[in-house]
Amino acid sequence: MSFVTLGALLVALLVGAPVAAHLLRRRRAEERPFPPARLVPPTPPTARRRSLLEDRALFATRALSVLALAVLGATPLLRCSHLSLSRRAGASVALAIVVDDSLSMRARARAGGVDSGADSAARDAPSRFERALTAARELAGGLAPGDAAAIVLAGAPARVALASTTNLAAVAEALATVAPSDRATDLDGALDLARDLLRGLPQSDKRIVLLSDLADGAPGAPPISGTPDIATWVPLEELEAGGQDCGIVRADRSGQKARVRVVCTAASAPAPGPDGAAAARDGGDAAPAPSDTRASAAAGRSLEVRAGDAVLGKVALDAALRAEELSVDLPSGTPEILIAALTGSDAIAEDDRAPIISAGGPLSIAAVVDPAATHVETGGPPPLEQALSALDLDAQIRPLPSVPEHADELAAHAGLIVDDAPGFTPEVRRSLAAWVERGGVALLTLGQRAAAAPLGAGFEPLVPGVVRWSASPVPGVDPATAGWLGPASAGLADVAPRGRATLGPEASEGAEVLARWKDGAPFLVRRPLGRGVVLIMTLPLSTEESDVALRPAFLSLLDGFVGAARARGGARRLAAGETWTFDGYRDVKVERVRVDAGQGPAGREALPVAEVERRLRVSPPLAGLYELTLDGERSTRVVSVPEREIDLRPRRVAPSARAAELGGMSASIDASPYVALALLLLLAAELLLRAIGARRAPAEVQAG
Repeated sequence: MSFVTLGALLVALLVGAPVAAHLLRRRRAEERPFPPARLVPPTPPTARRRSLLEDRALFATRALSVLALAVLGATPLLRCSHLSLSRRAGASVALAIVVDDSLSMRARARAGGVDSGADSAARDAPSRFERALTAARELAGGLAPGDAAAIVLAGAPARVALASTTNLAAVAEALATVAPSDRATDLDGALDLARDLLRGLPQSDKRIVLLSDLADGAPGAPPISGTPDIATWVPLEELEAGGQDCGIVRADRSGQKARVRVVCTAASAPAPGPDGAAAARDGGDAAPAPSDTRASAAAGRSLEVRAGDAVLGKVALDAALRAEELSVDLPSGTPEILIAALTGSDAIAEDDRAPIISAGGPLSIAAVVDPAATHVETGGPPPLEQALSALDLDAQIRPLPSVPEHADELAAHAGLIVDDAPGFTPEVRRSLAAWVERGGVALLTLGQRAAAAPLGAGFEPLVPGVVRWSASPVPGVDPATAGWLGPASAGLADVAPRGRATLGPEASEGAEVLARWKDGAPFLVRRPLGRGVVLIMTLPLSTEESDVALRPAFLSLLDGFVGAARARGGARRLAAGETWTFDGYRDVKVERVRVDAGQGPAGREALPVAEVERRLRVSPPLAGLYELTLDGERSTRVVSVPEREIDLRPRRVAPSARAAELGGMSASIDASPYVALALLLLLAAELLLRAIGARRAPAEVQAG
């Protein structure tokens, strides 16, 4: 409350004036001489009767008038406003509200344009997510009959919380279920979903409202803007990301060592302008901002490994730390559950602690590939290793000379890639099938050698039927059938291999064809087997047969392959928002174990298990320690925060997305007319009471 507002309200203290006036007002009695009274000596008074209010109704009217006058003076100074849309000639609106529920939204919102830091005032401020949710409720409360609304969540992967509806009560109910998460940010995916929900609606005025801090890990991406048919509005500049943060994105234990990866924001970051970025105004790249003199988020802080309240190890952070894996030696006899924690404070407190378990390092992918057949003319590692390195999927390739004959030898690997194998012996087939049935993911590429398998070798039950090799009747893969590969599938439309493998009809029975050649023959097939899955591609990785291993679609294939291996439990660590898939399991239970600073687990929270296309899936939204019970077998997993969420540099916003004609803050309460009317009524009541009192006084005198 400002000093001027407080001063206006202090006018209410003048209510004491009517009190004093009524108490001091005394009527003098009319004196009449009484002769015998002269014979009586005067007696001095020993007590006086206290003054009383004689006309309580008049006093109450005057006191209420003073109070109403104080309220009237303060009402124009009180700002109780809410976010609202500006309608075009009063027409109905089709609105898509995009709420960012990612990790970076847990930071405190800016107050008065100043970034919230770690001081006490900032800790008392609401988080960006809370402010965004409040703004979403204000927008929903301003909708009128005939309007349509949808709700999209921008935490990766972007999700639809409520499809377009004219049921305004459903909008409020959907917003009540939105909760913060530790996911990454997917602004582009959320905006695409919002546009899809608005297209086809009868309302001519279609808008997207983006309530986000704009920190999606891609500050150099094109500015956020609308389309000719759907406007995009980014109303709250106070949500824009800023400040400094350090977070723990991975914490593993190997023997008597704990390896913790710590990522911090840059010590100096570009300061956004009033419209989000100066570059958005002129369409060019932002000019480098002057260096920030504030201390780094890592300055003066340390990494501690704790077991309850005991600190088992401690390492000081380098003030210039950006991303580093720190190693902490552990004493013997340490308990199983440990906590890695950062001392001090920063913009986001939720990413300063992480559980440590024996996760075994990165995801292990075994590969049986002939380097001579898949070499590139420019030299360097084979295309498979280069592709996985470029994707940065936290997966480690482990080359094998051949497929192991025992399933136990494959148990350490989450995925297996076999390129153009000349069939498998019965022992290898049994071990491979047993490994896949327990949750393994295999990628088999079939080429000329696969079709010339020696006697006794084959691919059953991984690939039923006979594999044949022949010249390709038609070049190219049909992009319309290759949606699983994403936008990169268009790059396979002109692939012209020297030959291709042909599968028997048995291979497609009970399987899903993910991509087809232009003549309809399968190019990529996914076959479930027990709890695992087998991906079959009818082209080898050999660069002499085709260049498919050098195309972007191959990266999409590897991304899906590694994601499937990780989702099926191959990795004990998963990023928040990713999905565990439990094929072949009947009884699945997933619980988040809350670990306090005291003595281990402090509680459990069960996660819902969804069945999608007859497959059980769980998507953990929060980082932390999880316990999985799969058909009675228990295992411990860790969900970590996405590394890109530590980058608090905001995305640029086009000036059109900040336009005033889209909406703004509107006063939600304007009581001045009502207070003024009440004041006039009180004045009329006072005049009436005074008139009545004036008539009553002569009558009392005559009666006396």
